[in-house]
Amino acid sequence: MSLYTFAPSFHPHQISAIPLVSRYQPETPWYVIHSCCHHEAKVEERLLKMSLTVFLPRHTVISRRRDRKRLIQVPLFPSYLFIQDHLEPEIYHSVLHLPGVVRLLAIDGRLQAVPAATIAAIKAALASGRPHQPHAYLQKGKWVRVVEGPLAGVVGIVIKPRTDRRRIVIEVELFRQAVAVELEDEAVEPWHKPIPTSAMRRRLK
Repeated sequence: MSLYTFAPSFHPHQISAIPLVSRYQPETPWYVIHSCCHHEAKVEERLLKMSLTVFLPRHTVISRRRDRKRLIQVPLFPSYLFIQDHLEPEIYHSVLHLPGVVRLLAIDGRLQAVPAATIAAIKAALASGRPHQPHAYLQKGKWVRVVEGPLAGVVGIVIKPRTDRRRIVIEVELFRQAVAVELEDEAVEPWHKPIPTSAMRRRLK
């Protein structure tokens, strides 16, 4: 078994005016909402009531209260969730002014979309049934792509802790977090890391 990790890598940048978003996109983009701490689920609920497509990844942890333990679901990326929409000005302002929303992530005044492949990889990891957990963001390592099994197509950085099995770190590139998912014996192949835009590179310096 092995473990896969998704890590984001851009600093959140608050914007004061309507962001510039292209109306001509081949598919509806995914954007990142930065929420108040512990308000992720409430924001998710409000977005769903607006009939918007929202994705709040969760993972299971053990909650210890007094003499009892129980399993609970908590956000995989605390204070962050994803929304899929072209975010025309009216929708953008409605989302921005929802209770619990801090901002939408942008660089140089422009909303930054998360690659659809990254969203698909996170969903594949969560749906695989493999143990998964948050992981530290990694900038360097050997990039590979999984070629078989429930994680086929997932791209990331392979790591192998001394006392554990293989893992792979898959980057989200926008808020520098990661999720690790165990692999079994799936085959992988070498892969080239996607090249960030010039604006993204400036943010990473």
